[in-house]
Amino acid sequence: MRAVITGTGRYIPPTTVDNHALARIMDTSDEWIQVRTGIVERHYADDDMASSDLAVPAVRDALEAAGIGPEDLDYVIFATMTPDYYFPGSAPPLQEKLGLGDIPCLDIRQQCAGFVYALQLGDALIRSGQYRRVLLVGAEAHVMFMPWSRRTWEVVRDPDAGPLSEDERRKNTETRDRTVLFGDGAGAVVLEASEDDGRGILGHVLHTRGSEARRLWVNGGGSNYRPYFHPDMFARDDHIPIVEGRKVYALAVTHMPEVTLEVLDRHGLTLDDLDLVIMHQANLRINEGVQKRLGLPDEKVFNNIQHYGNTTAGTIPIALHEALEQGRARPGDLVCLVGLGSGLNWGALLCRL
Repeated sequence: MRAVITGTGRYIPPTTVDNHALARIMDTSDEWIQVRTGIVERHYADDDMASSDLAVPAVRDALEAAGIGPEDLDYVIFATMTPDYYFPGSAPPLQEKLGLGDIPCLDIRQQCAGFVYALQLGDALIRSGQYRRVLLVGAEAHVMFMPWSRRTWEVVRDPDAGPLSEDERRKNTETRDRTVLFGDGAGAVVLEASEDDGRGILGHVLHTRGSEARRLWVNGGGSNYRPYFHPDMFARDDHIPIVEGRKVYALAVTHMPEVTLEVLDRHGLTLDDLDLVIMHQANLRINEGVQKRLGLPDEKVFNNIQHYGNTTAGTIPIALHEALEQGRARPGDLVCLVGLGSGLNWGALLCRL
């Protein structure tokens, strides 16, 4: 029995924020952001939208593509680093909003590598024979940790709202290396059991290295603190992810090519056998570095970070959906999905569409 992707979906919130809008609230520019990240624009969730709200339309599209209804699902795996609540996360609220009944729901927290881990888990559940249809979701509402005042948000959203004070611009600039990276969105995939030897998830390779955890982490909230949340944390911006950009770049352009070759070798395949590689969309410069190390032509790599920014656990399912939609990935293609993120977690997965 093999897990086959039978449906994909994605949802991008309608509020578009380009680099020029960010230049109104901090010392940056369209050129500064594009040179360092490749990002042109990103989308932000509305104030009343949590990660599970973003996931709902993505899931509905995936279910429609698979030709099934919510009542046909057996299990939900929700990957996110921006859960609706500290607990119980986002999977149970999603279950309620979709009317899924009392099926089991699991939240996982592998951040940027979350969707690769979710695919491995879904594949294992199906191969074990315990479940036949598993819903996988990657969704993020990063607006929750943007350290901006109400006035800043007015200027971001309205070019005619007037300039910010120099003090507020200076404050916003302190975290620009991270806030310019992130966008909001959701992707969903339906996995179904199949005996078709020609399709499905072939295999995976996953790794974790806890000694590198503080290269990408949040230094606020959790059982390591007493109390686990405190106003001082927000005053220090401890709720904003810390990203050691140069080190993360070096780790990514080393480990992502390595794990891609590792999963291919494990299955007796080479880069020539691949039709498409979809990487986690953290930074276009990282993906270009990985592509160069692997020696892949442009037609074998799919990127869309330019329009969405880093949607963390949402990047791979959003990109997979768009690659299928645009004809860059077709039935029968061999696709490698690869990502690296906080933990340090990284991995690659091979799938025959």
